Amino acid sequence: MRKIFILTLAALLCTGIQATPRKKSKKAATTETAKPDTIDIKTLSYLLGRLNTQGLAEFLSRQKGVDAKHMPQFIEGFGQTELSEADIQTKARIAGTEIREDISKRVMPNISKQINDSTDLLDHEEFIRGFQESLAGTQYEISNDSAMKIVEKQMNYYHEQMLEHKYGANRKAGEEFLKTNLKNKDVHQTASGLQYKIITKGEGSVPTNTQKVKVHYEGRLIDGKVFDSSYQRGQPATFGVNQVIKGWTEALTMMPAGSKWELYIPQELAYGARDQQSIPAFSCLVFTVELLEVVQ
Repeated sequence: MRKIFILTLAALLCTGIQATPRKKSKKAATTETAKPDTIDIKTLSYLLGRLNTQGLAEFLSRQKGVDAKHMPQFIEGFGQTELSEADIQTKARIAGTEIREDISKRVMPNISKQINDSTDLLDHEEFIRGFQESLAGTQYEISNDSAMKIVEKQMNYYHEQMLEHKYGANRKAGEEFLKTNLKNKDVHQTASGLQYKIITKGEGSVPTNTQKVKVHYEGRLIDGKVFDSSYQRGQPATFGVNQVIKGWTEALTMMPAGSKWELYIPQELAYGARDQQSIPAFSCLVFTVELLEVVQ
């Protein structure tokens, strides 16, 4: 209703409510602005009330489900200043129907989509039954805390299954890439599975994981697609050594300043199951990293 009021009032202010101005000479008309005749506040209030009904029928139909044939009941309710007990009960019942509709059309589809990227995973009737019995205070065989743990575990399982279905090929491709890459005599591998190749060996200090570093870098998927590059931006990046993915942190704490390495980071040391904007879940990543300096 506030929107309707503002829109109507804006239209009112633009068009103006004013009497026909007194006739002026042509000369006066070019130098003076016609003033509206004044009306008393009661009349102004009444006119504003009338004007603010514009668009109300459409609003009631779209937002409240009140069609034209029920307008007399709406007018009757509008005229009441207090709700009777029967009205309060009716209001509560209507709220219940609105919540039921919201659950069916929005809540359940959203939960299903979060679990496995579908909109119809959950059993509608059982969801509603559980909802109703909880509201009614019906006791269940386990506590809410236990139910929460069971639900979280099952939702995580479904979510992992969905990710594996969508992105499992990335995991396998990354594992094959790293296996083949390790055959290169210039590639080294740490106990965590991180692989790296030294392009330039620096002579500066090696940062700790509590320090900041300034680096130039380029990140690629194993198919060569570049997803981030400070070189392209023309500006090196500065950040904490422990504020990046695990593979980066491990590599930086082995690199003397002035070094340039190529990193081959397994998905579990990168973003894992997290699906980034340009990095699919379970992606093995390749970075060229140039450690310019350790920021003191």
